[in-house]
Amino acid sequence: MPSYTAPIKDMQFILHDVLNVSEDSTPGYADLDADFTSAILEEAGKVASEVLSPLNVVGDTEGCVLENGVVRTPTGFKDAFEQIKAGGWPGIDLPEEFGGQNMPYIMYTAVGETSSAANQAFTMYQGLTHGAASAILVHGSDEQKATYLHKMTSCEWTGTMNLTEPHCGTDLGLMRTKAEPQGDGSYKITGQKIFISAGEHDMAENIIHLVLAKIPGGPEGIKGVSLFIVPKFIVNEDGSLGERNGVSCGKIEEKMGIHGNSTCVMNYDEATGYLLGEEHKGMRAMFTMMNEARIGVGMQGLAQAEVAYQNALEYAKDRLQGRAVTGDENPDGPADPLIVHPDIRRSLMDQKSFVEGGRAFLLWGSKMIDQSHRGGDEAAEGLVSLLTPVIKGFLTDEGYDMTVLAQQVYGGHGYIEEWGMSQFTRDARIAMIYEGANGVQALDLVGRKLATDGGKPIMAFFDMIKSFIKENEGDEALKADFLDPLKEASKHLQASGMYFMQNGMKNPNAALSGSYDFMHLFGHVCLGLMWAQMAKAAQAALDGGASDTQFYETKIATGRYYMKRRLPATALHLARIETGADPVMALEAGQF
Repeated sequence: MPSYTAPIKDMQFILHDVLNVSEDSTPGYADLDADFTSAILEEAGKVASEVLSPLNVVGDTEGCVLENGVVRTPTGFKDAFEQIKAGGWPGIDLPEEFGGQNMPYIMYTAVGETSSAANQAFTMYQGLTHGAASAILVHGSDEQKATYLHKMTSCEWTGTMNLTEPHCGTDLGLMRTKAEPQGDGSYKITGQKIFISAGEHDMAENIIHLVLAKIPGGPEGIKGVSLFIVPKFIVNEDGSLGERNGVSCGKIEEKMGIHGNSTCVMNYDEATGYLLGEEHKGMRAMFTMMNEARIGVGMQGLAQAEVAYQNALEYAKDRLQGRAVTGDENPDGPADPLIVHPDIRRSLMDQKSFVEGGRAFLLWGSKMIDQSHRGGDEAAEGLVSLLTPVIKGFLTDEGYDMTVLAQQVYGGHGYIEEWGMSQFTRDARIAMIYEGANGVQALDLVGRKLATDGGKPIMAFFDMIKSFIKENEGDEALKADFLDPLKEASKHLQASGMYFMQNGMKNPNAALSGSYDFMHLFGHVCLGLMWAQMAKAAQAALDGGASDTQFYETKIATGRYYMKRRLPATALHLARIETGADPVMALEAGQF
């Protein structure tokens, strides 16, 4: 059975050597000294490896069962959820006034990676609750916050987000779920929602559904959508639970992966709901959840790549197959371990360089969220908004590919369920689809985000790279191995943006046909920037007499691999973008 160990040393390196969190002026960051973050991550890692990881295969094989309207979660899930609640993990970054610990979001992200890598399906229960609580925190009335947030912060009550309907997914303007106003300020919600993660289960007293619906007489399309709080059980004025609401689980979806999470069809039959935010402004409130969820889904892609890599690495060191072409490496054994072979090394280096670079990218994005939300930094808000579709789309696409590479290291055993590698691939697959399919992320990036605020965020990104290169160009080793490749990749990104500007207005398909390549080009440049920064930090540690020289030397060598073997993909993506729309749109629909 696969195992998982939290990569705490690498997280600490990123937090303190690269991002210098304890020296940052963002409120709350002064408390993030190395001892404090180490203590948090050590405990989170212990829970992940000892409690959650052993349940991963249990959730995958047992799945969830719908019995008499109640979903029974897999064996061990309820006990594990009680341990998660007792540790206060679901609300570590939520406000103290609602029972949270008010830590920065960057710590929520780091801890979230450990639990998601150990057991993605399980972690979704508290993750969705966190998103729903965040939406209520931002858009709810004082009464709504007092009613729901304490119990949701502790996960005594869990939460969901209900968007998709059988006939509409991304195009939410087509939804049919209705919200009929009542005389007392409440609404009657009627309709059906599908693909609702954690929609019904047996691990919480109440489930607080956030449901998109249309109030009759409102504007057509997406402008007529409102968001409602619809609890499974009505909450009485004294906070106790009242009668069962008109919401039920129709069935559990049978899925490719994340079997341990109850993905439900939810039926709303004149269920009592309460408006969250303003009428017809539901998407504004829902996007508080969606943007947070998209960062979280990017983390899921990274996390599955990490755990898959860990197990592939151990297998490659242990499995004896063939002999090294340069001479026996294991002369006393019948064969050499897989890891001696260059093609296995290539696969493992692809995985290692992605995971470590992606982790830095994710934590940097989380730091910008803190700078925006805690520090009021508008520039950070603009930049992380621009990068959110890249974090979600690139990390999940690449994360899935890395689980496939990890599975491949096992050969035929990777395809056999008892070895557990296929679960990482199957679980990672959903991350490319939900919270906005990656094709939609690419369209959002090119169609909306690039032009936001007159293009200031993307220009700020280019300026950041230019400044970093200029500040460090005197370091010849860093320049040759990291700065020069980063500069070249950045030019490819700028050239693609220029192509969109010159051609997108007269032929929008020219831009949209290249949007997916642009998202990946952008992702590679971001990881190139992260690796350049990590290489600088690692060299500084070595120059400062760091005792663990192997860690820092390995970091530099891994970064060098990314810059030489992975970053050149930017040239391919640019070449594709510059072919325009003609190759993509050449066929009529009937010709396919």
